[in-house]
Parts: sequence; structure tokens; C-alpha cells
Amino acid sequence: MSPSPFHGLSAFPPTPADPEGRVDTEGLGRLLERLCEAGVSSIGLLGSTGIYAYLTREERQRAVRAAVECVRGRVPLVVGAGALRTDHAVDLARDAEAAGAGALLLAPVSYTPLTQEEAYQHFLAVAKATRLPLCIYNNPGTTHFTFSRELLQRLSDMETIRAVKMPLPVDGDLRGELALLREKTDLAIGYSGDWGAAEALSSGADAWYSVIGGLLPRTALALTRAAMAGSDGEARRLDGLLQPLWDLFKAYGSIRVIYVLAEHLDVRAELPRPLLPLGPADRRRVLDAARPLIELERQSLL
Repeated sequence: MSPSPFHGLSAFPPTPADPEGRVDTEGLGRLLERLCEAGVSSIGLLGSTGIYAYLTREERQRAVRAAVECVRGRVPLVVGAGALRTDHAVDLARDAEAAGAGALLLAPVSYTPLTQEEAYQHFLAVAKATRLPLCIYNNPGTTHFTFSRELLQRLSDMETIRAVKMPLPVDGDLRGELALLREKTDLAIGYSGDWGAAEALSSGADAWYSVIGGLLPRTALALTRAAMAGSDGEARRLDGLLQPLWDLFKAYGSIRVIYVLAEHLDVRAELPRPLLPLGPADRRRVLDAARPLIELERQSLL
């Protein structure tokens, strides 16, 4: 039986691309090879950090084809298919399936705020378009749409919708939220918001959808395994090592921080305009915070 793409550490790498939005498939391949060698549970391609919203359909196709060729079935590949229009999202989902992706991640991207019913119909259309298992991407920080528990329950009744990627709860009650979601759905429940990963996994979440895991997979894997095994002391220790980066994620947005780290790790990934790179002083803060973690990551490769 192939491993589930919706359990354990799902690592979300940046997508190397030039200022015109053309994907560097060789650079992407190098990133994905590191993730495969580390042994992550799945790879989240074309997530938010992977600049899916800024890439054309053609470039997204190139990225997926290159990823499938690199990964060669070693790790489940979860591909983002978010788009403003339902027909575009359907096309992207079909493209991913045709290229050999293992699963889909779908956010309700919108300009005009969506109603709960509009989001339901959007997901229904995409779920019907392919046979791939699908993860709901609940990311109100960027989509400005929040799934009600009733909507999640309706969506979980669809055969191919298997998981949900949740933001950290505003009230911090992870155990309470997990209990309510499990009462209403049979979805695999994972969390983003890297600074809350240790607590989410220790509270019983099925997966960590990790931004930092896309560049520092061995560190993220160690935290994931410790938290899921109930080794709370080790999970807190590792989370403490990452705390300076978590603070910078909150200050600048994780995508800006990650793209500084990517360049430091010899991956030429440029932020798409209108996003601007951090200035020299802020870049130094990022690299100072990341340097001991990068060294630990390198030592683990020896």
C-alpha cells in the first residue's frame, strides 16, 4: 500500500522561477531531491510558498511534469490546483492528474468573497473532474474565506475529498477543534502555521503542512516524529531552535523569509512582483536566525 499523502510531514518547497515567472525546473528538481532523500511523507508542490497564484497554467504544467520526473514515485506528490475560476481549477486538476501527481490541494481562491454554497459547488466540480484524492486548503489569511464546520462536513461526504489543511485556531484550542472536526468529518486533519506545528501534532493532528520543511526537511521531520510519538520534551526543544524563524515568519510573512533562505541554499528563486525581497538588514536577521539550523541540517547529511 502506498503511503498516505495526508499524514506526517508534508514539505512545501518554494518554486524557483525567474522574474517573468518561468519555472527553473532544474532548480526545482534539486530541491525535490533533497526532500526525497530526507524521507518526507509527502511533497506539497505549488502551494502558497510555491507561488502557484502567480504562475500561468503552462508554467504550472512544466513544474508538475518536472516534479513527477524527479520524484519518480518515491514520495507522494500533492499538487495545488487553486484558481479564481472553477473551470480553470478543473483544468489544473486534470493537468496534474495527467502528469502523474498523486493528490490535489485546492484553495477557494477568490476576488469577490465566496459564499459557503459557492465554495461547495467549486469543490464539487473539481472533485468530479479527476480521480485523485483531494485536500481542502483552508487558508483564510490569503483567500479571505473560512470554511464552516458544516461545509467541511458536506465536503467530506465526497468520495475523493480525504483531508483538510487547517490554519491554527484563533483561540488556540487545538484539541477542542480537532475533537469537533472529527465528530463531523472523517477527514485527515493537518495544520499549517509552522510555529504551531509542535502543539498541533502533539494534540493529535494527522499532518504538518510545513513551509520550513520545504528547505530544512530533516529538522522538520525530527520535530514531526517527536511530536507524533509523544516525545513532548524533544518536540519543544526542536521548536525552540526554530523559534527565531517563527518570529520572522510572523514579522515578514513566511514566503519572504523562505525566499531569502532558498537563495542562501543555492536555489535561485525570486519573489514574483509585486512582492519585494527583504532589505539587507532584514536579510541578515533571517540568515542569522537560520544559520545554526542550516548547519544542523548539513551535519545530519554526514
